Amino acid sequence: QVQLEESGGGLVQAGGSLVLSCAASGSTFMINGMGWYRQAPGRQRELVAVITTGGTANYADSVKGRFSISRDIGRNTVQLQMDRLKPEDTAVYYCNARGNVFHPDVDAWGQGTQVTVSL
Repeated sequence: QVQLEESGGGLVQAGGSLVLSCAASGSTFMINGMGWYRQAPGRQRELVAVITTGGTANYADSVKGRFSISRDIGRNTVQLQMDRLKPEDTAVYYCNARGNVFHPDVDAWGQGTQVTVSL
């Protein structure tokens, strides 16, 4: 199957920047889309940004213009560049990988990394 390992995150002041990285291993040939979700305390997990193998990206309205997702197919990695961070961006961020048409049951998650934005 697919395993995901995240890095990055931490504490930053409002207006600052952070970069999250996620590396996929295992049966990476099964993957199509990769992306990031987040979950704040007391709230449901929500999509932040996703990107397909072909490079098509989609963003939550709340992060458009501030966050940018990129992917290195050869290295099986995905990054999330987060700029102009706000306190409401504080959450645990999870990397996700979804399967392609041949492996539609693939739905892998990383362990999560904490992002805290202070005033």
